[in-house]
Amino acid sequence: MSAMETWTPDNAAPGGGFDLTDDQRVILDQADRFARKELYGYSARMDADEWWPPDAFSKIGEAGLFGITIAEEFGGAGLDLVAAGLVLQGFARWNHALALSWVAHDNLCANNIYRNGTDAQRRKYLPDLCAGRTIGCLGLTEPGAGSDALGSMRTTARREGDHYVLNGSKIYITNGPVADILLVYAKTDKARGAHGISAFIVEKDMPGFKVAQKLTKMGYRGSQTAELVFEDCRVPAGNLVGEENAGVAVVMSGLDLERAMIAPLCLGVAERALELSIEYAKTRRQFGKPIGSFQMVQSMLADMYVAVETIRSFTYRTLAAAAPLEVGGGGRGDIHMLTAASVMYAADACHQVLDKAVQIHGGSGYIWESEINRLFRSTKLLEIGAGTTEVRKLIIAGELLKDLKAHG
Repeated sequence: MSAMETWTPDNAAPGGGFDLTDDQRVILDQADRFARKELYGYSARMDADEWWPPDAFSKIGEAGLFGITIAEEFGGAGLDLVAAGLVLQGFARWNHALALSWVAHDNLCANNIYRNGTDAQRRKYLPDLCAGRTIGCLGLTEPGAGSDALGSMRTTARREGDHYVLNGSKIYITNGPVADILLVYAKTDKARGAHGISAFIVEKDMPGFKVAQKLTKMGYRGSQTAELVFEDCRVPAGNLVGEENAGVAVVMSGLDLERAMIAPLCLGVAERALELSIEYAKTRRQFGKPIGSFQMVQSMLADMYVAVETIRSFTYRTLAAAAPLEVGGGGRGDIHMLTAASVMYAADACHQVLDKAVQIHGGSGYIWESEINRLFRSTKLLEIGAGTTEVRKLIIAGELLKDLKAHG
């Protein structure tokens, strides 16, 4: 039994208990075994060459590990957000780059279409997304519009007969270079600002769409990222997701789910870093003894363990709280604050775990090709994506002080 398997908690809990259920343990173990066998071998090449394994998504689909939160009638597994988080956690231990691509595909694209799309849209797009035959992505962030993604959005969509015509660009889009199906936000009423945004399903072959450039990153290098451009891109009116000008509700509820789902990505990365550090501390010898016998190394390992277990507890609690989030819900209240807090803590704690992990590995951890170096370079994105740490703090403080303006 590996060190990671021995930590599976007997007192960590989604949803008010103090343990994973037997079914939840099976889901986590299945994802862990699959990722270790099928995805781990891709990791080094993905990082070294920014390479995308063309058969990875089909393998995941064949294993039934897509569409976790989507009903079986549309090709999904019919489970909940906790189950999806456990799959992501298991994947992140062994190939965090593919784990990031998985969550962009499964949660940001497929689950958003499932939650907000029409029955016709679900039947057209979800079976292939759940089977891994097509790849999905979400197009929200734009050049010049990061944290203010809604207010500063410049991509527009105007109705022309049976089509909408999209113009604009999106940037930092995970899966962008390889995506077949894109869930894209655009302004349909500029005068209404953030409340004039609509969501659309765009297919990669629709005229007027192109991948402008593939972006090279510091971390998550095999997870493909791009700038996307829409130049008079004609999208059938039937591909409008939800009501026109009602996209803000899709965005905000989706963001809360996304933040809840970034935390298990942090957890899986941190777990793997701790496992590698324990192994290294046992086998690396200095001054005639394993470095794990030195109290300063023991201190770092103890701190790392506490951080991992705290991430785990907060992550599971938040996943359970977000799982029943109704369509159109989120973007406000306790769940908005909780998801922001969860990902803020998980990302910061993961960063601290990896900092100590590199310190334990010393010179070998500073080498680009080492696994611990690859994990270390992944941590910064988790403090930026799905709303920066600073935005997360603003959300938390805003909810804590929401009555301040009324009393002022």
